[in-house]
Amino acid sequence: MATSLFLLIDDIASVLDDVSLLTKVAAKKTAGVLGDDLALNAQQVSGVKADRELPVVWAVCKGSLINKAILVPAALAIGTWLPWLVTPLLMVGGAFLCFEGCEKLAHKFLHKDEHAADTSRHEKAVADSSVDVVAVEKDKIKGAVRTDFILSAEIIAITLGTVQGQPFVTQLTVLVGIALIMTIGVYGLVAGIVKLDDAGLYLTQRPGSGAQALGRGILVAAPWLMKALSVAGTVAMFLVGGGILVHGVPAFGHAVEAWAATAGVLGTIGSMLVNAGIGLVAGAIVLAGVELFKRVRRKG
Repeated sequence: MATSLFLLIDDIASVLDDVSLLTKVAAKKTAGVLGDDLALNAQQVSGVKADRELPVVWAVCKGSLINKAILVPAALAIGTWLPWLVTPLLMVGGAFLCFEGCEKLAHKFLHKDEHAADTSRHEKAVADSSVDVVAVEKDKIKGAVRTDFILSAEIIAITLGTVQGQPFVTQLTVLVGIALIMTIGVYGLVAGIVKLDDAGLYLTQRPGSGAQALGRGILVAAPWLMKALSVAGTVAMFLVGGGILVHGVPAFGHAVEAWAATAGVLGTIGSMLVNAGIGLVAGAIVLAGVELFKRVRRKG
């Protein structure tokens, strides 16, 4: 019995060691997506009323957890019975991300008056205390959760590729661990970013010139940071979506990776530009198709 107990403990320790190692590998591979996820979600929850910022972040965080609760079992099922389906599903998600990025650009630059009117309506709604702010922010939350679903799918798919061939328990543990780590990491940072202005205001009211100077600096930097994240979020849509599409065609994806590996820093920048370019073209094609479908439907 003692020998059996020691063997069981040794097996458990071995499994935990494998889980730890695979989780580190998966976290490293998905770190780039984490940065994109952070930029996109900080952009999505920006521009809401100050006392609604954390509730909105929490609502999106809960939506993200639901997304991952759907994606983890689905990934395990697909990886077990339909492994060939992973790439096509990822490519559909990548094309959707590119479409959303192009839609944002088209709405901002090709429909400036409409964009300005929407921004004005949103600002008035945020400033008006009589408006049901929760209802106003529902669309923003839905959009953030929808975008999170695509990025979460990529994170889960990358992690699934890392643990393929491992025992089922190891796959499940690593996937759940990565899902929780990424969700807590992203939305914890998003919550901190959107409350930067409150932190700056608090510091300006503290005694001591150093704290007050730091607070003023944060207040000046916070709006610029949010604008930068907004731009980064849109760029991330093309980088992530385009990257999914590029790697969805193995010959093309391997060729880009091989060239990037031999070209050093220029190769890294070049591969990002390729991803962004493919994403922009794919998004434009999907957007044109959607607009054409809308016009045909209206005429019909």
